Amino acid sequence: MADTATTTPPVPRRIDKTWLATGLILALVAVFDHSQFWPTVEFATNAVLHTAPFILFAVFAVAYLKATDAETLIAKVFEGNPARMIILAALLGGMSPFCSCEVIPFIAALLAVGAPIGAVMAFWLASPLMDPAMFLITSGTLGWEFAIAKALAAVGLGLLGGFGTHLLAKSPVFIDPLREQTAISGGCGAKKPFSGQPVWRFWTKPERTLVFRNTAISNALFLLKWLTLAYTIEALMLRYVPAEWIAGALGGEGIGPIIMGAVIGAPAYLNGYAAVPLIDAMLDQGMAQGAAMSFVIAGGVSSIPAAVAVWALVKPRVFAAYFAFGLCGALIAGLLWQAMA
Repeated sequence: MADTATTTPPVPRRIDKTWLATGLILALVAVFDHSQFWPTVEFATNAVLHTAPFILFAVFAVAYLKATDAETLIAKVFEGNPARMIILAALLGGMSPFCSCEVIPFIAALLAVGAPIGAVMAFWLASPLMDPAMFLITSGTLGWEFAIAKALAAVGLGLLGGFGTHLLAKSPVFIDPLREQTAISGGCGAKKPFSGQPVWRFWTKPERTLVFRNTAISNALFLLKWLTLAYTIEALMLRYVPAEWIAGALGGEGIGPIIMGAVIGAPAYLNGYAAVPLIDAMLDQGMAQGAAMSFVIAGGVSSIPAAVAVWALVKPRVFAAYFAFGLCGALIAGLLWQAMA
């Protein structure tokens, strides 16, 4: 008897929206200003090649952390004295390899087992602002000084939010912070938090070697697509956006440009990697250093992945506190960096 079972036709893979956006931008340049098409392509290509050593090092470093399960050591921070926990949580959050979706089950588990919310808030605020890959890419484009200052600002914001939350832990804002039926599960293939031990010689385990390979490939593609889009936009900004506009809105002295940087950064931020070339372009056009710092700090806290990670787990009052700490920290970081620049 012939097999009459029907087979489902394969679903065509969708074109990545980031690559699609880059292609559309270049197509528009080719149509409306053909003479700038190749200069734009060359600018973006050269910028990516210039950043390539930092990208490769960051990709392999993060892949090693994932393959060895070194990130499980972070859970040990949330044990002991509350003040010590807040300090260590801010320090580790500033350079942790978690992506915004992986942090959801981790934070949910911490809150569910009763970890102090001050330490959790410290980690939560610092984590989206800096990681090993972002530090290297920032230093390669904006300089080591800016990268170190942003890392310190991430830790400082974690301390501000952590100790601020600790002092207000018994207030109505932070009592019973979790939403109803918050599950300890998440995307990105994340496993249950607190499980397993690091295996430093990961290449002896085929499954860990596979994790290393898959993580390296996915992170390399992620960084390549976002940086290509960002450098393409940077080329267009340098060509078409009058420098006096940037200088007028975000340049000059005083607190005004810093406030504007934070206010604009909150809704306009794409992600920490794409922001780097855009900040580089705006600095070339007259953006104040303090405004650049407030832009990346406020934008990092309020970026869609980071904000969704917080909103998905906690009640609106806790989310509002998270956002308020982020905005205050961005202004403080901008003022300090402006004074030192």
